[in-house]
Amino acid sequence: MTDPAAPQPAMRWPLVPTLLVAIAVAAMVGLGIWQLQRKADKEALITLYQRNMAMSALVTYPKLPPVPDAMLYRKSSVVCLEPIRWDPRSGADRRGRAGFRMIADCLTGAEGPGVLVDVGIGDDFTPPEWPGGTVQGTIVPGPEQPTMIERLAGKAAPARAMLIADIPAAGLRASAVPSADDTPNNHLAYAVQWFLFAAAALLIYILALRRRLRP
Repeated sequence: MTDPAAPQPAMRWPLVPTLLVAIAVAAMVGLGIWQLQRKADKEALITLYQRNMAMSALVTYPKLPPVPDAMLYRKSSVVCLEPIRWDPRSGADRRGRAGFRMIADCLTGAEGPGVLVDVGIGDDFTPPEWPGGTVQGTIVPGPEQPTMIERLAGKAAPARAMLIADIPAAGLRASAVPSADDTPNNHLAYAVQWFLFAAAALLIYILALRRRLRP
């Protein structure tokens, strides 16, 4: 029969679980710090975009991706020889009225990738009777942007730029031009989220450890 007065064996410290929790917490803290660094980078990028929007001089349209950040939201001009494909997408005009953006994939020569041109807002999916021509407008990110998963997996194809016409095609309304201020910058929220995850994981493990080591 066991003597209740006999000393109880000391509980061994759970080394492997502690190491795993420490590694997980360190990783989450590292991700939070990385998000804070990305926040600073994104703020610098937004400042660059705002400066670009204030410039009126025309730049050469970037036909090949990736598009340099220094060219986004700058004014440019292209010659659309022929719209070879239309890609209507939901959007709004410069007064906020909803409609469908008429995006033309334009031929610019015998060879090459061509250019994307937003020639205005329509009320339905019917493309305009627009044969092409010289278009002046603002360079913005194209509608097909890589997802976060594609970026993390290293499978993201460089996104094309798009030119939003200053003067819409006949029968259309001028499309709203995205602002540099619309550039998403949620990195502070993501950083706080990772720090909270780390704190919660550490707290839960400490409570579990105290319970395990309690005589």
